[in-house]
Amino acid sequence: MNFRLFKILTIILSFFFLTGFVPILSFVGPSITALTSGSIYKASAQFIINQHIEKETGKNSLTLIKESLVEETNKKVQKNSFDEDFRKLVEARIKMTRQKLDNQNLQKLLKKRIEITRLKLNLNNTTQ
Repeated sequence: MNFRLFKILTIILSFFFLTGFVPILSFVGPSITALTSGSIYKASAQFIINQHIEKETGKNSLTLIKESLVEETNKKVQKNSFDEDFRKLVEARIKMTRQKLDNQNLQKLLKKRIEITRLKLNLNNTTQ
């Protein structure tokens, strides 16, 4: 008797899972809620909310949440990518500005050295 019941359950379960009959999964969540909490009201509210979400979006609640999390993750990645590109651009500009300032400071230092050398050698009166 038990083996026969097992065979029947196996055939029914394989029918549900192998034929793509997925709407049975929409009953599994509320039934688990009803069994664990003992509240039919919670289970029926969960079922009604899931049906309303599916009617509005065409997706079940799990798919909707998954897609929204993926979109949010993609936005963060794009934002981080933009931030990284912006940081690199700013760093490059800072390096260029430092190099220009160093060149200006080097030119000022060079002019000072030339003036000091001219003064020491008394070359101010001489033109090149």
